[in-house]
Amino acid sequence: MNELPNPEELIDVEPRPPAPHDAYAALRIRDYLLYSLGSLFSGIGSNMQAVAVGWELYDRTGKAMALGWVGLVQALPVILFALPAGQLADRFDRRRLVMLGQFLSAVCSLGLAYLSFTNGPIPAFYVLLFLFAVARSLTWPASSALMPQLVPREIFSNAVTWKSTSFQIASVAGPALGGLLIGLFKQAGVTYVITAGLTLLNLALVAVIAAPAVSRAAEQMSVQSLLAGLGFVRRTKVVLAALTLDLFAVLLGGATALLPIYASKDFLDVGPTGLGWLRAAPAIGAFVMALALAHRPPLRRAGPTLLWAVTGFGLTMIGFGLSRIFWFSMLMLILGGALDNISVVVRHSLVQLSTPDALRGRVSAVNTVFISCSNELGEFESGTVAAWFGPIISVVAGGIGTILVVGASMKLWPEIRKLRSLQDAAVNRD
Repeated sequence: MNELPNPEELIDVEPRPPAPHDAYAALRIRDYLLYSLGSLFSGIGSNMQAVAVGWELYDRTGKAMALGWVGLVQALPVILFALPAGQLADRFDRRRLVMLGQFLSAVCSLGLAYLSFTNGPIPAFYVLLFLFAVARSLTWPASSALMPQLVPREIFSNAVTWKSTSFQIASVAGPALGGLLIGLFKQAGVTYVITAGLTLLNLALVAVIAAPAVSRAAEQMSVQSLLAGLGFVRRTKVVLAALTLDLFAVLLGGATALLPIYASKDFLDVGPTGLGWLRAAPAIGAFVMALALAHRPPLRRAGPTLLWAVTGFGLTMIGFGLSRIFWFSMLMLILGGALDNISVVVRHSLVQLSTPDALRGRVSAVNTVFISCSNELGEFESGTVAAWFGPIISVVAGGIGTILVVGASMKLWPEIRKLRSLQDAAVNRD
């Protein structure tokens, strides 16, 4: 097994002379291109489905808490099953695990379509969303661990940036298309069917990726092996700091779950089409930022940049929470998405580049748990606070909390302020 990295080797590395930068290096690799395209199609479908679920449940219930439960039922399976799924990703064919997860996701989307067309019971929606999250908990660790096998380490940050770009394209196109389809058909069933089709297209593209060689975990499956990813993250302070910072920033500062309320007549009065654009706005900003990062050399002061980006994200959420003007709300969400994308690139690059291949599935699973806690549990937190105190207090207090988390992270993990180049940190892993 590869020797675990010394966490101190990830910081204070002297900058190297810059090499010629190829902004499209990762896209020139066939298997990575197939992987990225598949993720794009699946991501478009998932974002279409998220808009449809939010619109349909709020339209039928009129309750903020109905939106909060969406986040909770999708967070619990990931928390429960992500670590075992990460262990599977370190022992079995990661491509096949991704394909299995995508097949199960498509089945759940078709189930949602049936409920929508037949005006099925609301609890059944939550059951299918729970099962959808089970499938996603199987897919995420394997998919994240697969990507470093497809590109050389020296261009991995470029691969992460383009993966982020495809994710942001999906996050723009998916909500916009979802809102458009709901507006055209006056119901969400068609959106779920298209989501299933796009998910199966991702399955087909992953199936034709050449099976890369991988260092399998040598130890027997056990509780100790299951928790090895957690142990690695705990020992590697800069990774722990980046994950924790992102976790609490999105957990407190995210406003995604409350967008159906802000799109309603009580606030911006923009209807389902406007809701689609509000959902897409953060991804528009993230897409622009991803392109900017792809066309420039890797970050040389990644730690301070991360801290400033998360602080700015909190400020944009405060601005959005107080806004009553559609264009200003869009601007705040666009800026928030751009700043959040910096966090995504830094976090994902640190996690994958500092982790031995035999541990990547389990460490990716830990990352998945952090992401799910920040996103889905963040939606539950937003819906709960909004139900008790109103959406304005929920969003504004969350933005303030995000800024406070930045200060706490700097105190707890001063290593994050010293983090320089992600590429040099990766080179010093071994």
